[in-house]
Amino acid sequence: MTRYEIDRQETAGEVAFRLIRQDIIAGSLAPGQKLKLEQLKDRYAVSVSTLRETLSRLASENLVVAEGQRGFEVAPVSVGELENLGDLRLLLEAHAVSLSFAAGDLDWEARVVAAHHKLSAVERRLLEGDQHRTVDWVRYDWEFHQALASACGSAVLMDALSSTFDRFLRYHLLAQSFRGKPVTDDHRQLFELAMQRDVHGARAKLKHHVRSGIDHVLKTGRIH
Repeated sequence: MTRYEIDRQETAGEVAFRLIRQDIIAGSLAPGQKLKLEQLKDRYAVSVSTLRETLSRLASENLVVAEGQRGFEVAPVSVGELENLGDLRLLLEAHAVSLSFAAGDLDWEARVVAAHHKLSAVERRLLEGDQHRTVDWVRYDWEFHQALASACGSAVLMDALSSTFDRFLRYHLLAQSFRGKPVTDDHRQLFELAMQRDVHGARAKLKHHVRSGIDHVLKTGRIH
């Protein structure tokens, strides 16, 4: 489904929630930006009452800040939150991967192989200078990490990881900079560790991967 394609089974509120959430994570709605209901109503083709409900849901994910009678604004960003999100992502993902490596069957291996194949193909294009593939990379990066954890057996854990991953990803998209060969090497090594069911090695690599991502974002100087 492309960015503005609509699943006919989705309600107007669900569509608005998904699209506004995507725009916040992608930075199209900038940190601290006032969310004026009349403008959003036209942009996302929903009623003001639906928007209020949608923005309240996003506030529960800490992507939007409710300002009482003054309305809503996009949640700000900070070095502290980035660090906290990195810690939370690592805690959730390392646990999910440990469970997944222990329980994963042949179908799980196939999902990991397929996800890594797509991710590595896009990363090769990016390393060659095709920056238009960044949107694809964002999607395939999550699909790969999701595949690694997908046999953990807990929908609650996967939902928590997905939400945290998106909020962490928001900082990378705001930094507007692909990390290059180091990140592709991390993904290749994580793939190899998954095929070997090496939980200890994968947890160590994830720690390095997440920490390096935080350092990269901070070095761009876009987050204060």
